[in-house]
Amino acid sequence: MLKLYPLFSGSSGNSTYIEFENKKGILVDIGKSAKKTHDALRARNISVNNVEAIFITHEHTDHISGLKVFISKYNPDVKIFGSAGTIGSMRKSGYLTDKNNVFEIKNNQVDLEFVQMKSFSISHDCAEGLGYTFTSKSGLKAAICTDLGYISKDVQSNLKGSNVVVMESNHDVMMLQNGKYPYFLKRRILSDNGHLSNDTCGKFLPFLVKNGTKNIILSHLSEHNNIPDLALQTSKYYLEQEGMTIEKDFHLSASSKEVPPEKFYSIEITT
Repeated sequence: MLKLYPLFSGSSGNSTYIEFENKKGILVDIGKSAKKTHDALRARNISVNNVEAIFITHEHTDHISGLKVFISKYNPDVKIFGSAGTIGSMRKSGYLTDKNNVFEIKNNQVDLEFVQMKSFSISHDCAEGLGYTFTSKSGLKAAICTDLGYISKDVQSNLKGSNVVVMESNHDVMMLQNGKYPYFLKRRILSDNGHLSNDTCGKFLPFLVKNGTKNIILSHLSEHNNIPDLALQTSKYYLEQEGMTIEKDFHLSASSKEVPPEKFYSIEITT
């Protein structure tokens, strides 16, 4: 069994909870306040004590802003994992101290009692960003892949065979180019160290479905340069161009900035 709960998504904060057997789970990022994260978990009947570990993708504030208070107030014993570059950057900025239960990821792998994590590099303007896959003891695989400027061969090989993938579909290129962002910010987003467009994401999705992915969650949508329906329609177009049918060959959804408790959803996969 594996359940995946997108809690928050977008430039104002990102966090995903994944639950495994025996109710044990992990958080990937904690980019909203500790209270909002606590309340989002509670709304889904998840105790903060069930969070065994927090995996940080990178040090930007929309991925770590709630971490310090969450550790001190709700779960001081939780294990925190990240790359050496990410951990070092967070120590310098005061988000982590020597009192925290912090581990630098070695050899791109962490084995916990209930899950095996494998990490892979992402191309983003941060210290040392990572994407993650999580494989349960029963062999079910979930992947988190956001905040990257392009899809490398390493990203492809790591995502291959995932049952569920949280995939960045950040912006529509035309909306971004014609929008109000300053030129330097547009260049950053469109660069190889920026964010994935709807089209880049959509073109990649048939590869995932052909290699076993049935559940796709579009994530990290821009508030100003994207629309959920547009992101969904773009991805659906590229999948249908390859002869794939929604709800038959794949399930597709888009996570919102803050999923209301009454509309929360999970993806449950059983062998």
